[in-house]
Amino acid sequence: MRWPLIRAAVAERSMLPTLQPGDWLLARRSRRVRPGQIVLARHPGRPTLLLVKRAVRRESGGWWLESDNPAPGAVDSRSFGPVPPALIVGVLLFRYHRARR
Repeated sequence: MRWPLIRAAVAERSMLPTLQPGDWLLARRSRRVRPGQIVLARHPGRPTLLLVKRAVRRESGGWWLESDNPAPGAVDSRSFGPVPPALIVGVLLFRYHRARR
């Protein structure tokens, strides 16, 4: 049995101001997505790359995922199209900051 939660760190600025580099995320493994939710998904062309994006709308080919900060170079559905449901990993539950030592 797989653990129902997944932890990920935000590495880029594509989700500013909602999420910042260094934020940690806890997500529930699920493919049940609603528009407006932040999801973890595999990049369609690079399955080892985990993306953190906002689900905008459902399309015939899957979910249209966008960055909150559409700065030049942002990697989202505007560059690779809809993401198939099988590549959705989870839905964000909350973000947290790791304790400083």
